[in-house]
Amino acid sequence: MSKKKEKKSEEKAQELNEDPVLEQENKESGEEDVETESDTSLEELREKIQTLEDKLLRKAAEFENYKRRTENDQLNLLKYSAESFILKILPVYDDLNRSVNHLDESNDKSIKEGLQLVFDKFTKILDEQGVQKIDAKGKEFDVDYHEALMQQPSKDFPSNTILEEVEAGYTYKDKVIRHSKVIVSQEIADTENDDKAEPTDENEE
Repeated sequence: MSKKKEKKSEEKAQELNEDPVLEQENKESGEEDVETESDTSLEELREKIQTLEDKLLRKAAEFENYKRRTENDQLNLLKYSAESFILKILPVYDDLNRSVNHLDESNDKSIKEGLQLVFDKFTKILDEQGVQKIDAKGKEFDVDYHEALMQQPSKDFPSNTILEEVEAGYTYKDKVIRHSKVIVSQEIADTENDDKAEPTDENEE
């Protein structure tokens, strides 16, 4: 009797296992798990791709900036390549200019004319290289072009006007390579009115 019951239980369990509905549900459940895992992996891949793209864009921008800076440095190096040489010859040019200016009419005229000719040729060469003398005397003081050595009170000129140029300044193309050394006017303070009311005589008879 007990054997028959065991056999029936086994048969019933087998029927449950072979139930097509249960088998389909188990199959769908397994597919859902696979789909969930696939979605998670896909999202992670998208995030990694986005991160790599951002890094690539930043590196590209950094490289472009570096390239631009390097090109500018090279252009400036070529543009101002003669600066050190020009700075060395400017004192000679200044001395020649002073010599020409200090020759009076009593000196040999041919010497003055010769020096003037050399000076003019020198000036032309500097001009062709982009060297220009900074206009200073009588101009308003500008810290970008002038260097004030001292201030001098003056009634004839407005304050901060350049009275004298001690040493000439120069620009090389669009760059100041030597500031003009100058003396600048200083405003004179107004004198106070010396007229005062006369004191009254308190000792009256």
